Amino acid sequence: MSTIMTIDAAQEIEKTEIDMLSSRLEALQAMNGNPMQVQMKKFGSATSFSSKVIAGPTFNTVKGLTFTNTDEIDEIISYYQSLQIPCRFEITPVQGTAELFQYLSQKGFYHSSFHTALYSIPREDQSLLPSNISVRQLKENEFDVFADIYVRGFNMPSFTKDGVRQNNEILFNKQGWHFFIAEVQNVPAGIGVLYTNKGVASLAASATLPEFQRKGCHTALIQKRIETAVESSCNLIVGQARFGSGSQNNMERAHMKIAYTKSIWTSQYV
Repeated sequence: MSTIMTIDAAQEIEKTEIDMLSSRLEALQAMNGNPMQVQMKKFGSATSFSSKVIAGPTFNTVKGLTFTNTDEIDEIISYYQSLQIPCRFEITPVQGTAELFQYLSQKGFYHSSFHTALYSIPREDQSLLPSNISVRQLKENEFDVFADIYVRGFNMPSFTKDGVRQNNEILFNKQGWHFFIAEVQNVPAGIGVLYTNKGVASLAASATLPEFQRKGCHTALIQKRIETAVESSCNLIVGQARFGSGSQNNMERAHMKIAYTKSIWTSQYV
């Protein structure tokens, strides 16, 4: 793939996001009794994701929406209302039209934030690796450590730790999922996740303990995942980050380019 950003390239990047989230939620949905109450549903080009148990926008969002008619958008909004889950739309520049934005506004939605999508052709750069940080594959019995780093790194409530452990542990033996841990002088400091599918690698998640932040752990985890993408013969690597964040900056230092910024639309009635 060329690194020139085109409409087709942007659509491929978003499809990669949809495929990654679908793979994660399919694994949760397949758990006995679907305890996380996960649902996924197609509405034309759009895919809706939801979990009545896992609150927040990560698993409760709509991706891939294009404006074809108002009925489709009305169906999506009604669907989330029936689930009693706030509806949230992620709109890329490819999909963004005056008609779509005007109609979302009429339905009580507002543009609440931006989110950055990044991409590159995977290539390793050992010069970026801090000498005092090592990164290795996570072992199957280390998901308690993984969850602790994740929850503390994202400043989440401690009661969410068991859910984070369970939601990631279930992916350990699933095709395409790779889990890594960064250590500073043999002390666990950060975690990173990679998803590979059909020649495309996705930087799925990464977190660093507060006391080890801004010391190079995130950069080391990015490089390890790029190395794995190269070993997996991937011809594209993508990632997402809050606009202007340290995570975005670290991906840019690893030679990833900004593909676009998504606009996030949220209901004003939440």
